[in-house]
Amino acid sequence: MSTITTSDGTEIFYKDWGPKGATPIVFHHGWPLSADDWDNQMLFFLHKGYRVIAHDRRGHGRSSQTWEGNEMDTYAADVAALVKALDLKGAIHVGHSTGGGEVAHYVARAEPGRVAKAVLIGAVPPVMVKKDSNPEGLPIEVFDGLREALLANRAQFYIDLPTGPFYGFNREGAKVSQGLIDNWWRQGMMGGAKAHYDCIKAFSETDFTEDLKAIEVPVLVMHGTDDQIVPYHDSAPKSAALLKNGTLKTYDGLPHGMCATHPEVVNPDLLAFIAS
Repeated sequence: MSTITTSDGTEIFYKDWGPKGATPIVFHHGWPLSADDWDNQMLFFLHKGYRVIAHDRRGHGRSSQTWEGNEMDTYAADVAALVKALDLKGAIHVGHSTGGGEVAHYVARAEPGRVAKAVLIGAVPPVMVKKDSNPEGLPIEVFDGLREALLANRAQFYIDLPTGPFYGFNREGAKVSQGLIDNWWRQGMMGGAKAHYDCIKAFSETDFTEDLKAIEVPVLVMHGTDDQIVPYHDSAPKSAALLKNGTLKTYDGLPHGMCATHPEVVNPDLLAFIAS
């Protein structure tokens, strides 16, 4: 397997497909998944002539099952280490959900010349949890419930989430894919329980407001209005407004996992932005 070793000894698994001289696109996955969640997009862009890269966040997938460092500062540092090891320049960073937070945190700190554009899809910024500065956020009890479910029976929890709200399969008339559900469970169970537990705090309580304000490169913000994981009204429009060069693309009725349920809609829009 292709891995890099970070300064604290953590092994980060990554995929790197395509011509080394082509424009690189780096994909950042959501919680509690892995680089495999991007297979559709990676194959799509590989066939368009791009170099495609995706890593398993520490504690997820095939990377080390870390018991510490499962927070955004370290996640972003891990990305920086991968980018440096592969010597990526002018890359496009695409993040879904928690991965969108990781993208915002990394891009705001990236070395000059490393990043050309960024994309946030169903992403957690600016901040998910309800607090005085974010009264429209989700109550902390929602995230406490996720932690309780993970502790009680992680394997069952990782069936219930994709079967229900993640892909919108709990909506009347939804076309349910057992393959997507099984693949979600497979990816989730590959990771470490401690890292996944800690990551709930990382994606729900990290405030990315200053990151968004600091980003200079063009950013596309893509979000479905029927996102039951990261509610649309408290995320995408606010992120786009904070960005210096942000574009909001709204998808009426699409779920949180729209990259998997509607790649025929998402992929062409990604391509149009990346190629522009």
